[in-house]
Amino acid sequence: MDQGGMRPAVRRGLSAKLLKLTSLFVMLAVVLVYVPALATFYERWLNDRIGRAHSVALVLDAAPQGMVPETLARRLLDSVGARMIVLKTGEARRLLAASDTPPAIARDVDLREPLGTTAVRNAFGVIFSDGGGVMRLVGDAPRGGEFIEVLVEEKPLRASLLRFSRNMLGMSLAVAALAGVLLYVLMDHMIVRPVRRLTGRMVAFGRDPENAEGIIVPSGSNDEIGVAEEELAAMQTELHGQLQSKGHLAALGLAVSKINHDLRNLLAAAQLASERLADSPDPAVKRLSGKLVSTLERAVAYCTTTLNYGAAREAAPQRRPVEVADLIHEMRDALGLRQNTGIGWTEAVERGLTVDADPDQLFRVLLNLGRNAKQALEGQGRELDPARDQIRIVGRREGAVVMLEVSDTGPGVSDKAREHLFAAFQGSTKPGGTGLGLAIASELVRAHGGEIQLVEGSIGAAFRFTIPDRVIDLRERAAQKSIA
Repeated sequence: MDQGGMRPAVRRGLSAKLLKLTSLFVMLAVVLVYVPALATFYERWLNDRIGRAHSVALVLDAAPQGMVPETLARRLLDSVGARMIVLKTGEARRLLAASDTPPAIARDVDLREPLGTTAVRNAFGVIFSDGGGVMRLVGDAPRGGEFIEVLVEEKPLRASLLRFSRNMLGMSLAVAALAGVLLYVLMDHMIVRPVRRLTGRMVAFGRDPENAEGIIVPSGSNDEIGVAEEELAAMQTELHGQLQSKGHLAALGLAVSKINHDLRNLLAAAQLASERLADSPDPAVKRLSGKLVSTLERAVAYCTTTLNYGAAREAAPQRRPVEVADLIHEMRDALGLRQNTGIGWTEAVERGLTVDADPDQLFRVLLNLGRNAKQALEGQGRELDPARDQIRIVGRREGAVVMLEVSDTGPGVSDKAREHLFAAFQGSTKPGGTGLGLAIASELVRAHGGEIQLVEGSIGAAFRFTIPDRVIDLRERAAQKSIA
């Protein structure tokens, strides 16, 4: 229920944010258009009054002194919307016309210079005033005069500014709203919907990651959202595959644990029976019974630790000096290569070579590598020839490191197997192969502090691994000698 409630909230949240941002930018656009336009209208209105005052000043200045009737003068002032007109020429200031005693001046405006931001400030000052004040306008005078002064009422200007504001804001809001709607629809189509689809697929996949239908199908867009879709699809596909692999491993682990339980019982019974063979008077039976008992003991131990890989770590190596030749002979016996199997066997091991290692774990490494080599030779689909189909074991000491190499003359390692050579359940390309042999060998070698690698450029497949000697603590060794 919580997840189901989260998806609509995310959708509304993103759409609401987009709507808020769109509205904010619309209002900002209106302000950016309205304020300069209002200042321009304000300055144009004042210049118009100065222009009218020029015409009236020419008429009044041309008339003889006192020859203009008072009623005509008032009409001329009303045509300008002024209360007084004064013309300054040289050192003289001449009152051309006045309606009555001039009131107190609310603000002075000199139109001989650009107003700039003053026009914005004064325009809003007039709009938010009561309109009862008077403005003193100063402009260029006609006929070479120095300047002309005009007193005008703010009330007509305020009415004109309010009318302009209503018209301008209405038109600007209409245009901005239309642009905002188009922007919102465009952004919703280009961003919100793809992101909504992306998040919806993420939520759906999160609910059931093992269902492949929840994997997003990229839209093929070449923008950032398209890249995000492709990366999400790749990540979901990889995660889906890993979950399926883990599910299979869990089922396999359960099956192996059941088989392990019954197999241990069977091997224990076989071990008891083999121990009785040691009492046989036949020398050959006695000789083989010892190897049979040791092999069964090792098989029981393997069954006990079968689930170590994936369920727990391998036990720490119990290291001691081990004769390499003895392990190789046991490996050959375990592979059944002493009989005439059609596979040649070659050993090139230094005489008396010893390695500081866990004998059981080192035997498992050699056995896994040898079994892989044997299966590679037997899987070629042709009759085996000991002169051609061979397994070769090389061993030598290089300072404090023992190097061992197991190689064969088979078909080699395919490119597909090389990609995950030492990964569990992925390094095998043979039918029926589990891919665990190299993974186990790699883990055991690394537990000894060594390295294992595929030797390039060799005929067939060649795996070389190293086992370094342990670093001996001289103080601990001296203490042990003193105790002894």
